[in-house]
Amino acid sequence: MDKVTVIDHPVVARDLSILRDKTTGTAEFRAALGRIATILAYFALKDLPLRNTSIHTPITETAGCEIDTEIIIVPILRAGLSLVNAIINFIPDAKVGHLGMYRDEETHKPVDYYSNLPKGVKDGLVLVVDPMLATGGSADDAIGFMKKQGANNIRFISLIAAPEGLERISKKYPEVQIITAAVDEKLNSDAFIVPGLGDAGDRYFSTT
Repeated sequence: MDKVTVIDHPVVARDLSILRDKTTGTAEFRAALGRIATILAYFALKDLPLRNTSIHTPITETAGCEIDTEIIIVPILRAGLSLVNAIINFIPDAKVGHLGMYRDEETHKPVDYYSNLPKGVKDGLVLVVDPMLATGGSADDAIGFMKKQGANNIRFISLIAAPEGLERISKKYPEVQIITAAVDEKLNSDAFIVPGLGDAGDRYFSTT
């Protein structure tokens, strides 16, 4: 799993504890998730290509730079939306697409129901985002879908990953970088991550 980056940072460790705590309220949950998402975005985008420019400060002309690629954030609906605002705050000119998937509670497999993507997918950097990488089914489906749309540079961002999901994506898409804040122990019989944090979408959108 050479393409897996697990973030080791004191703020991330603190905020993961907040997210995991079942007594954490919605507002505090959202704030902690946003802070982690910003740090995840930093690591996911730290090697972006730059284009040299010339700019004028109030004093003189000097060298500057611009990001030399399009960035497309593709959240897996619904839970993936929880990561988008923080990433946009970090890189405001990023485009946003959407992929609608839900997990069948009996088969634990993803079911597609919606897609809407901006232009630039083929030549840009695509960030597929979902807070939980559990079985890897939704991530597998989303990455496969983006490849069919011509995406050549895909990275996957999650808050928490299970070993089963990491192994699945790493084996099937060895070229895809995975950036996560934690790798947990395992999946339980209901395909939830252990210890995890429950259903990230329900807790973020307060639909529990």
